[in-house]
Amino acid sequence: MRTRGGVCYPRVGGSGGGDVCCQRKRKKELPGGERTVCRKRNRFSPETTTSSSAPDSFDALPDDLLILILSKLSATANTPADFINVLITCKRLNGLSLHSLVLSKANPKAFNLKAKNWSESAHRFLKLCADAGNTEACYTLGMIRFYCLQNRGSGASLMAKAAIGSHAPALYSLAVIQFNGSGGSKNDKDLRAGVALCARAAFLGHIDALRELGHCLQDGYGVRQNITEGRRFLVQANARELAAVLSSAAVSGIPMRHLLTWTPLPHPHPHPHPQLRHLTGSGCPLLSDFGCNVPAPEVHPANRFLGEWFAARNGSPGPGLRLCSHVGCGRPETRRHEFRRCSVCGAVNYCSRACQALDWKLRHKAECTAVERWADEEGEGADGDGAVNDGDDVMAES
Repeated sequence: MRTRGGVCYPRVGGSGGGDVCCQRKRKKELPGGERTVCRKRNRFSPETTTSSSAPDSFDALPDDLLILILSKLSATANTPADFINVLITCKRLNGLSLHSLVLSKANPKAFNLKAKNWSESAHRFLKLCADAGNTEACYTLGMIRFYCLQNRGSGASLMAKAAIGSHAPALYSLAVIQFNGSGGSKNDKDLRAGVALCARAAFLGHIDALRELGHCLQDGYGVRQNITEGRRFLVQANARELAAVLSSAAVSGIPMRHLLTWTPLPHPHPHPHPQLRHLTGSGCPLLSDFGCNVPAPEVHPANRFLGEWFAARNGSPGPGLRLCSHVGCGRPETRRHEFRRCSVCGAVNYCSRACQALDWKLRHKAECTAVERWADEEGEGADGDGAVNDGDDVMAES
């Protein structure tokens, strides 16, 4: 007879034979008060072979085949847990999962880390993936090192490595660093380099980079002013954003009537979709002016990590430093008055014109109130023409 674990009971009586015999005694009470012992019929079960004598088919599989399977698994992982669960399965899978071919093909969703789960092991895992040539790991670790861990040189180097691999978000992040002179002084700004990096990222399809390039051409910021060409780039960015929103809505199953319903502003949508209730009357920059409830673009995991990291530290990256006011950015200042602030209210500040344009349509348009004089966090006033003391730039609303 077998136990619940599938193991046979020990043999009862005698060592010969291939069957296991089990007997159980049962007491039966007679009407006169006497008891008699009844024996149940013997049950026989075949003797199982021990696990040590059975061949292990897993050990017979070649390493090349397992690496190919693990590469497919890492390329389709939707969460970090999907890949980490393989690492903790057994010693052989742990070793093969850390092969450079497997790590280089890891899905970007495998690096969707939360700031509260950040640890030395997570840092080491991202470093292994970056050393294997995974551009998404290079960008994510570069952003974390540059802004969160304040390791400017290593972070910029990792983002540059991802940019060499034609990683559009890395190119745009380097452009923002060049525009602001992040990690250095105000004299370290290189507007021409920022425009060149934005152009490359826009060529690869990055919407924020295309929008930033359009504003640079309109304002003559780092490039010769060309208002017509700048407006053309802005329209192209809006068209790409609309196409991305509609395609993501089709995948997530959001009805188009919730996205493209006419509602003249400033009145809100009468029946907003549950995923759109956090928006205060506006959504996608392309259609929000016409009252269409199009949701904001999805935030990149690296930017979400930055936002969670500084939110856990009371929302302050350091004394006198500020975060970009666009909720989907998360970039902090690396020196005082690095970001430009709103020229109307002076209450918000942005790392780029792209973040300013997105936040204006999503949130700030309903909150911005013109004031004649405003002060910063330390009580430093503004000049009469709207510029801030200590070199703080202003950004005009559009």
